[in-house]
Amino acid sequence: MDADPKCPQCGCEHAYPDGSLWICPECGHEWNPQAATAEGTADDATVRDANGNVLADGDSVTVLKDLKVKGSSLVVKGGTKVRNIRLTDGADGHNIACKINGIGAMNLKSEFVRKA
Repeated sequence: MDADPKCPQCGCEHAYPDGSLWICPECGHEWNPQAATAEGTADDATVRDANGNVLADGDSVTVLKDLKVKGSSLVVKGGTKVRNIRLTDGADGHNIACKINGIGAMNLKSEFVRKA
């Protein structure tokens, strides 16, 4: 009985199978344990650059194209090398925090950089 999965929503140990789904009698939650494990491996919160390389804190990246700085007349030129990046969980898609010489601190999207 220890092999039976617990309910991912409430943690109940009394879940029972019904076809390919498991059902929790306490909260009524239904889930597929095979799909849940596949989602867990796919959603590992890795940040990848434009070429698909995995980025980490402290990496150096190169900007791929000219990027306008919002609220300013400054432009980050394509080919600019950015050192010592920090990965963030930006809700607006900007998942890299960095400091660019001549511009200052800013956030970038990982789709516009490649690992240097």
